[in-house]
Amino acid sequence: MNPRYAVLSDAQWKHIAPLMPESEGKLGRPFKDHRLMAEGIIYRYRAGIPWRDLPPHFGPWQTVWKRHRGYSGDGTWDKAPAALLTRADAAGLIHWEVSVDSTVHRAHQHGTNLPRHTGGPIE
Repeated sequence: MNPRYAVLSDAQWKHIAPLMPESEGKLGRPFKDHRLMAEGIIYRYRAGIPWRDLPPHFGPWQTVWKRHRGYSGDGTWDKAPAALLTRADAAGLIHWEVSVDSTVHRAHQHGTNLPRHTGGPIE
């Protein structure tokens, strides 16, 4: 693998791989390499590029986009981070801290869309 496009280490992928969906029992071609697709998706978001500008190293951008859409639709992108956070929290690797900010930002008098009655004459 080209180190320029490496996104996940082998240790990280070892935790993520079991959370990926299987293609067995589904119609059509079997899934391409889950790792390559996941790294393509992550690379695209990290670089802030459009799907069409995804480097050819990850395969056709349409394939990566379809896999991303599938992961989003079937809940994989929701389940995977939740499972990783649960595992890390159980191992004591996460220290939860909550910060509450009570800052108030006032809007300019013309910053609303509501009519303002100033008490002037009504025509």
